[in-house]
Parts: sequence; C-alpha cells; structure tokens
Amino acid sequence: MTLSAFIHVQHLLGTGHVLRAAAIGRALAERGVAVTLATGNTLPPHADVGGLEIVELPPVRAADARFKTFLTPEGREIDDGWKTARRQATLRAFTARPYDLLLSETWPFGRRPFAFEMEALTATARALDRPPLVAASIRDILVRKQQLWKEEQMAELAQAFYDRVLVHSDPEFIRLEDSFPFTDRIAPLLRYTGFVDTSTGRPDAPDGDGEDEVIVSCGGGAVGADLLAAAIDARPLSRRAGDCTWRLLAGHDIDAATFDALSNKASTGIVLERARRDFPSLLARARLSVSQAGYNTVLDVLRAGVPAVFVPFAQIKETEQQQRAEALQRQGRAVVTPEASLTSEALAGAIDDALALPKRRFTVQTGGAERSAEILMDDLERRSR
Repeated sequence: MTLSAFIHVQHLLGTGHVLRAAAIGRALAERGVAVTLATGNTLPPHADVGGLEIVELPPVRAADARFKTFLTPEGREIDDGWKTARRQATLRAFTARPYDLLLSETWPFGRRPFAFEMEALTATARALDRPPLVAASIRDILVRKQQLWKEEQMAELAQAFYDRVLVHSDPEFIRLEDSFPFTDRIAPLLRYTGFVDTSTGRPDAPDGDGEDEVIVSCGGGAVGADLLAAAIDARPLSRRAGDCTWRLLAGHDIDAATFDALSNKASTGIVLERARRDFPSLLARARLSVSQAGYNTVLDVLRAGVPAVFVPFAQIKETEQQQRAEALQRQGRAVVTPEASLTSEALAGAIDDALALPKRRFTVQTGGAERSAEILMDDLERRSR
C-alpha cells in the first residue's frame, strides 16, 4: 500500500520555508510516498516541486517584518471572512483522502497569527478514526518571543498534538535549546536531521558567470534592497574587491520600481539580476559572498567554501539571522556587519576584512531532507506494527 503525506507550509517574506518543505517532500516521494504540498503563498519560481502534488491555498504574505499585517496578492488585509475561507480550504484539502503523515512547517513553533488554521488542522488530524503521524519541521534557530508564556505554549501544543519534531540543524553547531527555553519538555519528540540542503538539482551557471566575482544576494523574497543599494556604493571603496565584477541578485518579490531604481544606480562593473536557480554554482566560483544570514543562504555559502560577509536581517524583533551569523563569526568563518548600521563604507571594510581571513575548513552535517524522510519512514513503520 502506498503511503501518503500532507505537508503544510506558509512562507511570508522569504522563501526558505517553502524550499525546505519541498526538499523534504521530494525526499519522501523518492521513497515511494505520495506527497501533497499545501502552500499558503505563491510558490517562488526557483522552487523545485517535482514529484509533488501542489495544493494552492488562498495566498497571503506579510506586509513587513513586524508580521502583524497580512496581505492577499491584491494588497487587501486579511479579515475574519478570509480566515474562514482559508481554514475551510486547508481542511478540505487535508480530508480529501486519508493521509498517513501530516507535516507542518514551523507551526507550532511559529506562525502564531495562523493559529486559526493550524489548531483546526492538527485537531482534525487527531480526531480521525485513523489519525496520521503528526510531525513538525523547524529550522536550526527559533525567533525568541518577548513573552515567555508564548514559548511555553509552543511546547504544550507540541506535547498535545505531535509525535515528532524534526530540527534541521547540526547539534554540534547549533542546538535547539540555544533559542528555545522549553526544549527539555519536548526532548522525547526531537530528532536532529542535519541542515536541509535545497541546492540539490540546481543547474550550473553559464561559463564565466560568478568567476572571481563578488556575489551580493538577499534571498528570493521581498527584503534586502538596502543591502543591494549599499553594495553598489561599496564597490569603488573596497581595496581587495574593487577590481572585479559584483553580481547583485534581487529577490523576485522586490517590486519593479525598486529594482529599476537599483538598476539606474548601478555603475560599470556591477551586474543586477533577479535571484537565480544556479546561485550555488555562482558561489562556488566567487571571490566573496555578501548576503543576509538566512538558513538556506548560509548553507549555500558554507558548501561553497567562499569567504563571506553576513548582514543579518534584524528588523523589528528578528533575532534568528543574527544568532546564526554570530555563530559563524565566532568560528572565524565570516565577518558580520549589523543591518542597523549598514553603510557603503562599513560594507566595503567588512568585505576587505573577510578577504583577509585565513582559510578555514568548516563543515556541518547536511542531508537534512533525506534524514528527515528516513526518520519519518521509521516512525510510520513502527506505527504499523
């Protein structure tokens, strides 16, 4: 009998969440599982969803990094009517057939504004005559909450509704307790998988692209325009990299007006493009990477072994990228420049400092998608005995 899995993912600003969910889905599909990926936002063009059945839920994105206002593609703020329709669409998709596995990305360790949907989904799963294995997929670092009771509630929800929590990290590098104070309460549920590598199957860049270049990237989402603008002005100020091409990659959700303004500002020696699927091979050829410190980007940088400058996304209450970047800086693997004090002069100085760092071999455990699939398949097998 073919096993089936329902994966729910909601990305709001960046694209890392959906890329990780899709990678796990593909790993399950390669093991013969029929996988449905229910996505709560428009899939990015570079997402590899081969072998997966896609359910497009009513899409929504965050208006900004406050994660307080959520907008439809038409720019309308969601209301109670939208929430009802979204919840009904999710439950309709989940109950359309029996599933052996329900995997939620981030929830219950984030996406609190979507409790109206996720509480109903997990409660429905638990109430079935033949409930599925219920698992959560979370990245290496959680965003800390100002109110401790919110983090305690995360642990309570996991204890009440979940059979497994997959942590996509190398515990020798970053452990869940570094960012989640109630880790001990859910310890029996936890399995570390290693980092989920989303670069598998990406095409190679055309000959010459990326060769001895500075690659400046800000992910595939809607943030990072300030970093790109600072990079344009930083190139003539750099002593160690002012002589090479700087390739700037803007996320697909950065609006056309902003992209055009950056293009008009760019001078000779600077190439401005949208985010590319061949990004990992560009890094492998580069002199240096300048980026934010998102999960997928950092893993791509580590795999490429390229010197790096990280400008962690740290708007409002975001702490995750800063913590990840600082861990790499402590290892002597990168230079970190705070987003709040970013200037072209500071960026040029950080680039020169990064290029002066001694070469260091630094590896982390990867294969997180494959390991996640193995853990879940083992859990399903034990349930069937």
